[in-house]
Amino acid sequence: MENIYLILVIVLFALAISDLIVGVSNDAVNFLNSAIGAKAAPYKYIMIVAALGILFGATFSSGMMEVARKGIFNPQYFIFSEIMIIFLAVMITDVILLDVFNTFGMPTSTTVSIVFEILGAAVAVAIIKVSSNPEMNISEYINTAKALAIISGILLSVVISFSVGALVQYITRLIFSFDYSRRLNYFGAIWGGIAITAITYFILVKGAKGASFMDPSTKDWIKNNGITIIAISMVAWTVLLQFLKLVFKVDILKIIVLAGTFALAMAFAGNDLVNFIGVPLAGFESFKIFAASGNINTSMEALAGKVYTPTYMLIIAGAIMVFTLWTSKKAKAVVKTSLDLSRQQEGDERFGSSYFARSIVRVAINGSNAVRSILPGALNRAIDRQFDSTNYDERRRELGEEAPVFDMLRASVNLVVASILISIATNMKLPLSTTYVTFMVAMGSSLADRAWGRESAVYRITGVLSVIGGWFFTALSAFTVAFTMSMLISLLGIWFVAVLVAIAIYVVFRTHIIHKKSNKEETEIEEFEIEEVNGEILAEKVLEKCKYSVTDILKKVSQLYAQAIHDFEAEDRRSLKEINKEVKSINKKAKKLKGNVYPTVKKLQEQSIESSLYYIQVVDYLREVTHCLSYITEPAFEHIDNNHKVFSTEQFEELNGIRTDVQYFMAKSVKIITQGDYGSLEELIEQQQSIFALMRENRKKQLKRIKNEKAGTKVSLLYLNALHETQNLMLHLVNLVKAQRDFVDYQSK
Repeated sequence: MENIYLILVIVLFALAISDLIVGVSNDAVNFLNSAIGAKAAPYKYIMIVAALGILFGATFSSGMMEVARKGIFNPQYFIFSEIMIIFLAVMITDVILLDVFNTFGMPTSTTVSIVFEILGAAVAVAIIKVSSNPEMNISEYINTAKALAIISGILLSVVISFSVGALVQYITRLIFSFDYSRRLNYFGAIWGGIAITAITYFILVKGAKGASFMDPSTKDWIKNNGITIIAISMVAWTVLLQFLKLVFKVDILKIIVLAGTFALAMAFAGNDLVNFIGVPLAGFESFKIFAASGNINTSMEALAGKVYTPTYMLIIAGAIMVFTLWTSKKAKAVVKTSLDLSRQQEGDERFGSSYFARSIVRVAINGSNAVRSILPGALNRAIDRQFDSTNYDERRRELGEEAPVFDMLRASVNLVVASILISIATNMKLPLSTTYVTFMVAMGSSLADRAWGRESAVYRITGVLSVIGGWFFTALSAFTVAFTMSMLISLLGIWFVAVLVAIAIYVVFRTHIIHKKSNKEETEIEEFEIEEVNGEILAEKVLEKCKYSVTDILKKVSQLYAQAIHDFEAEDRRSLKEINKEVKSINKKAKKLKGNVYPTVKKLQEQSIESSLYYIQVVDYLREVTHCLSYITEPAFEHIDNNHKVFSTEQFEELNGIRTDVQYFMAKSVKIITQGDYGSLEELIEQQQSIFALMRENRKKQLKRIKNEKAGTKVSLLYLNALHETQNLMLHLVNLVKAQRDFVDYQSK
């Protein structure tokens, strides 16, 4: 029996390594988004600073998460076998849950997930125990107050962080404006002194709290002399920064951003490391208690005391986190979500619109107009000047792809405010989440910086609401899944753990495949980006990329059009479903091309502006072609999915005849564009008219079938829709070829 539980402890540590990997992928956004968004330094240097922060923070970790041993449940009421069930259910759930969130690029709280997983697993075991011992009740086993504190912490984190981030950014921008270079010469050292003092105090408060190598008297001195530390640090940093600015021309904002990145990375390792290894270490301690007694029914009361964690374990865990930080593509996806929602400029929005977001924007616009009507006109103009980002936007356009998502002033505000709020929460022992604080501060500062303009506000708000909703979903799903797993292990036996581990491995494998496909799709879409030369785009580059993009999409449209008709005839539901996914992917690519029209036209050389008209027409017609394809394949799949009858033999013969002609027509269109042989355009139009005539005949035949009641309503509607959308597709395709011809002709002049 002892060997079985030893194996399970090993399984716990194996799960901990996996949890560290998925956990870092999720929490990297906490300390990377500001430095990466502002491009405070080359990417590899930012990663080096963050890696050092993680390693430093790992040695500052207390090593054993109290909540894993006694925060959520009372260990004295559980025996060894029950504790192992709880811990195994928790770790399996945590790996699955965090990996799923990372796959879809949604930042969530590792603290909240681990707390509610422990709560769910412990409640399941407690219910089984109460059922066999009615004298006890669940409240004696579970510490419900802790769970309620975490829930209140979510709400507190969201409201306070967003509000303070917005307020501080607004005041900071009023002082420095977007053209802050000159003002930094006068006030930069003071701002840097305040910022780095906050970061320094943050490091000391967060670090001293859990540093295993620091004696209690030093910790007490730091805790009791906070004001002295702040005062000395403020003066020292201000003087030092002013000296570095005057003598060595050092960029103060870069120092602030990199110091803040180090501090938050350290806080992540020192605070959140225990979320990943706390449970396995608690399981190991439980096993040692069991091994010493030799009794599986040994009470786990000893877990309620202090347990020392070896420093080497913390360093190993820190090294795994650093390795993951450098290699994880999912970490980049999570960071991208945060940056997309806080970037200064417009662009493709990841999230759609929602009724709630639209309502919030309308209320905000009305409120803003009301406030502006009260304030004097001179004051409104003065404020607008401070928030005028025209010069900043010009500089950003000159940099092209090297442009930062937002400036370093906002990045420094994000890091300083997050550091201060987390420090205050630590001192007051409030359950604020590091993830919630950093994310919501970034959102608040982007709102105050007028990054959420009327062109993007509804999409950004929808995105923020989606992330916040995901946080609450984390709590609910963590509790439910861990409860279910714990109940299954309790009822089916400890051997069922092997099945659950296999399920976890399968889920991680599947999410890896999904993420890989998503990355591939993103890469294909990015291939449609047009290279810039000195901040401008050459019309020749536009023409070259346009030809490549259009022909690539048209080839796939032709292939999917033919395949959809074939699979519909074969009633192959699964294949039609896959075709619809591919059609959606093509639509995304066409949408990306259309979304690039505005920035492309802005960056075109002045003498090439006229040619942009034809480029816009080509992109518009291509978008319509892909729409027509989706209007054919989606109804076909829904028809099969609802188990309706397919076309008759006669209808399929007619449709397949058109399919062959359309494929040839599309192949000829691609050949004309590729070879630039626009002399064949008239021949293409004649072919189009010939196919249209065939379609008219087929429509007449279908109307006769309807009149003679030889065709059902749904089949008739689907058949006529297929003919109609095929005709539209060909009309748009001919217009596309004409626009491409005009584009080429203009460039050759």
